[in-house]
Amino acid sequence: MRTREISNFGPREEEFVEILTQIGLSKNVSKVFVYLALTKEATSREIELGADLRQPEVSVAMRTLVGNKWVENRETRREGKGRPVRIYRLTRPAPEIIDKIEREKREDVETQISLIERLRHISTTP
Repeated sequence: MRTREISNFGPREEEFVEILTQIGLSKNVSKVFVYLALTKEATSREIELGADLRQPEVSVAMRTLVGNKWVENRETRREGKGRPVRIYRLTRPAPEIIDKIEREKREDVETQISLIERLRHISTTP
């Protein structure tokens, strides 16, 4: 049987999660993203253990990450019987995904500023 070392979050990774959460990602999505950023690929169970999440939390976070096209998965057969195991990995390096998050946040801010400027114009026009 193949075994892998499961890494747990240290202070650096916890800060990474906290910053992602502050900019708008859910805590669980942030934890899964950070875990996958630290590993080449991982099973759902490895993510559960390494990110200290329950299976349903990993599944919900994975739906968001796959929906954003930040994560992809493949199935592999276990030794013996049983269901196949899904193995997850980031679709691109973490810095590229962070750049995409930054672009989206900048667009959001620009939209909000534009709306505020329109609001000012409307409120000062008789």
